[in-house]
Parts: sequence; C-alpha cells; structure tokens
Amino acid sequence: MFKEYRARIGNDEVIIGTGKLAQQAGGAVTVQMGDVMVLVTATASKTPRPGIDFFPLTVDLEERRASAGKIPGGFFKREGRLSSESILLCRSIDRPIRPLFPEGYRNDVHIVVTPFSVDQDHQIDTLAMLGASVALTISDIPFNGPIGAVAVGYVDGQLVLNPTVSQLKDSSLDLLVAGTRDSVLMIEAGADQIEEGLLMQALHLAHETMQDVITLQETMRAEIGKEKVVGEQHIIDPALLETVRNVAGDEINQLVESGASRAERGEKEAELRARIAEQAGEVGEFEVVEAYETVFRDAMRRRILDTGIRVDGRDLRTIRNLSCEVGLLPRTHGSGLFNRGETQVLTTVTLGTAADEQSIEHLNGLESSERYMHHYNFPPYSTGEAGVMRGPRRREIGHGALAERALLPVLPSGEDFPYTIRTVSEVLSSNGSTSMASTCASTLALLDAGVPLRAPVAGIAMGVITEGDRFAVLTDIQGLEDHLGDMDFKVTGTAKGITAIQLDIKITGLRWEIIEETLQRSKEARLTILDVMNAVIPAPRADLSPYAPRIQTVKIPVDKIGALIGPGGKTIRSITEETGVTINVEDDGTVLVASADGEASRKALERINALTAVPEIGRIYTGKVVRVADFGAFVEFMPGMDGLVHISQLADFHVNKVEDVAREGDELMVMVIDVSPDGKVRLSRQAVLQGWTVEEARSRDQRPSGGSRPRRDDGSRGDRGGRGGYRDRDRR
Repeated sequence: MFKEYRARIGNDEVIIGTGKLAQQAGGAVTVQMGDVMVLVTATASKTPRPGIDFFPLTVDLEERRASAGKIPGGFFKREGRLSSESILLCRSIDRPIRPLFPEGYRNDVHIVVTPFSVDQDHQIDTLAMLGASVALTISDIPFNGPIGAVAVGYVDGQLVLNPTVSQLKDSSLDLLVAGTRDSVLMIEAGADQIEEGLLMQALHLAHETMQDVITLQETMRAEIGKEKVVGEQHIIDPALLETVRNVAGDEINQLVESGASRAERGEKEAELRARIAEQAGEVGEFEVVEAYETVFRDAMRRRILDTGIRVDGRDLRTIRNLSCEVGLLPRTHGSGLFNRGETQVLTTVTLGTAADEQSIEHLNGLESSERYMHHYNFPPYSTGEAGVMRGPRRREIGHGALAERALLPVLPSGEDFPYTIRTVSEVLSSNGSTSMASTCASTLALLDAGVPLRAPVAGIAMGVITEGDRFAVLTDIQGLEDHLGDMDFKVTGTAKGITAIQLDIKITGLRWEIIEETLQRSKEARLTILDVMNAVIPAPRADLSPYAPRIQTVKIPVDKIGALIGPGGKTIRSITEETGVTINVEDDGTVLVASADGEASRKALERINALTAVPEIGRIYTGKVVRVADFGAFVEFMPGMDGLVHISQLADFHVNKVEDVAREGDELMVMVIDVSPDGKVRLSRQAVLQGWTVEEARSRDQRPSGGSRPRRDDGSRGDRGGRGGYRDRDRR
C-alpha cells in the first residue's frame, strides 16, 4: 500500500513515498524535493559471501537522461558507463552508511539510485543519500541507522542550506554532511580558503537541520518497517584468538613497540603467522591472518591510547620525513615529486589551449567544460604487489577528484592565465594518504610550470583511535593506522584556510571535540608541510617551459568574428595552416592564439588584426583600387573593407576622368574622412597630398558622405545599389 511522508530540510520540503514502486526490493522509496525525484532501492543477498574479510556493499547510480528531458548523445543513444560525477556520488553514499551495518555482516548489499526527474538548479546528492538511508531503515536488512544528509553553502556572508546550482557559483563553500541523531558520519567539502571556525559553524547547522528527517525515518520504521534478518555473522573463533595470544602475544607487543619499518615488520609478521598456523591445526590461512590482525590491532590501539606512541615510534603530532623536488622531467611543462615517509607521488603538468578543455554533460542535462583536470593513477607496484591494470577504478577517480577540488580555488582565472591545465599524479610508493601527497605534488608541479597560483596548497590525513570516552587524534596516518584505526580525515588548504575535506570513519559517529581537535591539528601540520614546499619553490616560475604553448589574447569586435572565421571557416583555417598556430574564438570576441613559436604567433596576430580592424577616421592607409566608376574609385584599404574616393578627392588638381588618376589594381594612399552609421566609408587622396586634417578635408568635401559597406563573409561587398546612389547624386 502506497504511503507518503513529509519532512523539512531547512526551508525545503522533502516528500518520501513507498509501497508503489519496486515492491520486490528489500526496501524501495521515492524521494522528492521540488521537481527532483529519485528512486532508491536496497536489497541484500539471503546468505553471506564466503571467504571474504570485508562487508560487500555496492552503491550504483543508474543515469537516466530522460529524467532531464534529454536523449543521450553518441551512436547508440543509450546510457553507458557511469560518469565521474555519478561515481563520486556513489562513493558519498557508501561512506556514511557502511559503518552502520553489524560487525561481521557479510551478505551482499546493493543500493541502486535511479533519478526519475531532475531540474537544472537542484542537485540530487542529499536526496540520494537520504533515500539510501530510508530504504535500508524500512527494509529487512540489519542497519543501525537512520542517517540524515544536508548540503550547506556560504553566499554573501551567510550560511545557506540546500544551495542551488546557481547559488553555488557564488558560494565559497560547498559542503555535504551526513550524520546520525548524535554525531557526524561523513564530511565532503570544497571551499575557497575558509577558516576552521566557519566550517564548524556549518557542520553544527547541518547536523541540527538533519534531525527532522531522522525523526521521520524512525516513524517510518515503527509504522511500516520490516523485521530485520541478521542471519549468519562472521565471528573470529575465540579459541584461535587465544592461540594467537599464547603463541605470539609477547612478540606482537614487542613488534608494536619496536618502531620497525613496514618492510621489517612484514618479515617478522610472516614468521609469526607461520608459527601460529602450525599450532592452530586445521585452520585456513585466511582465518590465521584475520586472527593475527585482530590481536595486533588491539595491541597497537592500546599502546597509542596508553602512551601516545605509535607503531613507527612517532608521537601523535609528528609528521613523517618530508622532501620535495621540482623540474625532474625535461620535456613536461612542469613536474613535482613529493615524499612523506614511504609515500611518494610524482605529478606532471601539461598546458593546453581552450580546444583541450573537457566537455561534460551533467545528469541534469546541463553541459559545461573544465579547464582544469586532475587524474590520479595507483599502480599495483606502489604497494609492492603484482596486479592487473584496466583503467581507473572508483577509488582512483575519487582520489583524483579530491586533489582536483583542493586546488581549484587557487587557480588563476581564464582571463589571467588562458590555458587548459591537466595534472596527472603517479603514485610511485604508497603507505598512507596518497591523495594528500598528490595535492602537494600537484602544487609543486603547477608552480614549476609557471602557473600563477593564488597560494600553494598542502594536504594532510588525520586519524583517530577511540575506546569508550578516550580518544587519540593522529597526525599524518600511515597505511596501517588507516586500516586499523577509526578515521581517515583528509584536509587540504593554504596558509589562509581550508580548500577541501573528505572524512571516512569506521565507527558510528564522531564527537564534536574530535572534529575540533582534528581541524586544529591539521592546520598545524599543513603549515609545516607548506614551509617545506616553499623552501623548494616559493613562487611560480617566471617563464613557461619552452615546450609549452604561448597563448596571446586579442579582443575583436563581435561583429568582426564572421570576417575572421570566413565562409565555412576558410579564413581562419588559412591562418592556422600558414602559421601553424592554434586559434580559439570566444563568443565575446576574445581570440586566443597559441603556439610555441613566437614568430608564428606574431604573424597570426598581424593577420587577425588586419582582418578585424575598425577604420579610424583621420588615419592614412595604403590601399588598392578594386573598382572604378564615373564618380570615383573604390579602394580596398583594409582586408575585406573598401571605401569611396570621390572624383573630387582623387588629386590636388581638377580631375576630368577617374581613369586619368586611378585604374583597377593601382595602389593609393588615402585618408578615412568619414564613416556613416551604416558602415559606408568615405576616403580622400587629396587630403594626403595636401597634408590636410580631417576637418579640412571634410570642409572641402561638400558632397554627401558615404562609401561602400564591408565585405560579406562570402567575399561580396553587399548591396551595389548604394554605389548606384552616388552615380545618381553625381548626375543630379
């Protein structure tokens, strides 16, 4: 039976419907706000997946162009692989709900989001996240929710709930928050160097705002929720854990306290696991590894909470050894290498023209282009493993997007730096927080390429270990602390403020005091890293790489764009073929000429200026006679532009016949003495010969002013009737 529920997120009403669509799914709801409506389903397998040590949760978004009234582009006219935009949304849904499933739950859970209706001014992020929570809450799937989700912007000095797409263009904050009744679970943010205090205000506002939808879900669970089916849960055999403690407990404690490197620890762990397997009897390797990791995890966490000393010997605040280099690669336009402990990332920068911008078709039907792209590659060798490389996975797309978002606020505008910019981060060695290393390496590479950043950006990953009321915040977590800890809180920013945040947690929420300490400590770490980076390259290089294109900009009148392009693009194509440059023409008349050859750019600009110049009254030009009439000569004094020299203005003496002075093909020096409102140009040769000013030439030219029109794009000079008018007036 169909039922409908309503709640508010700020000033907007949310309508949740269930019981009509997708009734065979474990849980299915439609979530609507204004004209935006999504269907979200949650379904679980009946039995757990055997032989795995993780919870198999999958979130998919089914893109439907019909939801925006569009037909997909391309040959097949059908939606294909997910866009990066949709993949990032799936990751945002996964992160807050994953910690709320029971420990040891191994059934496959599949969340599917299908947009049925979208408009061009609202985003579906919060509705999709809310829908996932509602579908799980009313389903038979064990879920310790519900959660709420709220977006927050900062426009004109005010925090704005559920900002629209148009509002986000003017917003210095794009924040997405998910949480439970009591705490925050997930933070995703991009910001224009905002202060930590303002971010805390936004987080508190978001958490307060989501309470209404959380209450609504509790009501729905009580009224229509299905009975939860927990099923079989994976539990480590207590006897095996006891065996691990008896056989290797003391040595595990020594290993935790030794401060050994990752490689040294790996060798010792392999030896200990082999000894445990001998004592455990008929137990598989998978179970031994899992039991060993559990005992190691407890020892590591206990040492951190009791002593404040971490497994590699650092205290809670110390950053691993840092080093930076720039200019490593001779042919790239810029390169930067960033090392933090065993994590190493090399980033390259490539500068291109407007033709290299990435065109994007958004889910809401809008199209846009990006002039900055960041791509992140994580090959198996970076962790010492052999594997298969088949293109970017969701994790690589997510990490690349985070580093891209971190640097967007400090990039120069297209007017100040008219280049398309692509950075590519290659993870060469990984032991924690490669996305933050990518941010630092990208800053180094951009400065090395001569990109005038507003400020350098650095990033740090923070962790936490919790036990009851006790907690310890960790600065610069390594891979082991990420894997066995409770939080991965990534923060990027400049010396002035935050540019991006991404929070993942494994526990069921973060207390406010943990968030506040994390932000304060991340700022300290960020400033330390920036000092190291600034010591290597304190400012953008003054000159671009000799292999980078030089882009020069010229502004032409909008009505001259056709003259530059020419019929069928013939004119602009001839310039590019002759000079080898790349030319991009904007709708506002901005022309960008790109070439690594300065002389080629100069020639192209000369051609462009000649084609698009506007006649200047009083200026003297050298032109060619293109047609002779009884009443005067028509002289082409600019490319595609001619004017009339009346017979009375052809010489400094009386002329009986035009051909006595000017024949077709002759070159004449003429002065522009008048341009009529409809574009007809009046020229005078006599003014040049006599040395007259414009005023003197006009006073001696008593005939009606006029001339010819500019040439059309097809090469013709327009209506000949205008010239006939001169003949008629002359006869009269």
